[in-house]
Amino acid sequence: MSDIDLSLPNVDESQFQVPSLDAMKQQYSQHKPRILLLYGSLRDRSYSRLVIEECQRLLEKMGAETRIFNPSGLPLPDDADAEHEKVQELRELAMWSEGQIWCSPERHGAMTGIMKSQIDWIPLSLGGVRPTQGKTLAIMQVCGGSQSFNAVNQMRILGRWMRMLTIPNQSSVAKAFLEFEEDGRMKPSPYYNRIVDVVEELMKFTLLTRDNASYLVDRYSERVESAEQVSQRVNQRSI
Repeated sequence: MSDIDLSLPNVDESQFQVPSLDAMKQQYSQHKPRILLLYGSLRDRSYSRLVIEECQRLLEKMGAETRIFNPSGLPLPDDADAEHEKVQELRELAMWSEGQIWCSPERHGAMTGIMKSQIDWIPLSLGGVRPTQGKTLAIMQVCGGSQSFNAVNQMRILGRWMRMLTIPNQSSVAKAFLEFEEDGRMKPSPYYNRIVDVVEELMKFTLLTRDNASYLVDRYSERVESAEQVSQRVNQRSI
């Protein structure tokens, strides 16, 4: 049998990398994992917010530093400029975070517009830095009726589009109005146990990947592009 031809005539070998454990950082950050939490409803008794607050309690117990973004007052995408104070707040939190949790109600078989607006205001690139690329993401939804997964399925697609490391586990709480006490705390249940599972998994993935996020998402196709080509691709005005 003849030797395999290992030549790569179509590859710019100056930009080619062979993945190696030697390129991974061996020292881990010691600060608390920074987690941003987003919810998708503005109701006074918002079950997506109550789930997010339960997640915050769990994250704090597990040693994370957390921030919850309140979407009230956030304008519709393109209905205000990026200097709006709520837009700036959201973008600064996205930059600060090392991981995120998104929780949306399911409305008309989809995530809410409030949830989507928050994600749409976070750009793929901001001042040469990608606010979400390589960061971990956990997704959850609350349902008014029987359990479904339409919202989390959509958010999983968005997480991939935002170049986030979306963890395998997820949560969908059916008939959410039955799962909370009057004081807003979630009742013990398999749904609550699943939320604990998801938060625990997010913490593990964040600790494993945050120091190597830039290496894990480094792409050959982008290394061979010029800065001008990247600018033209990312800032397409015709879309």
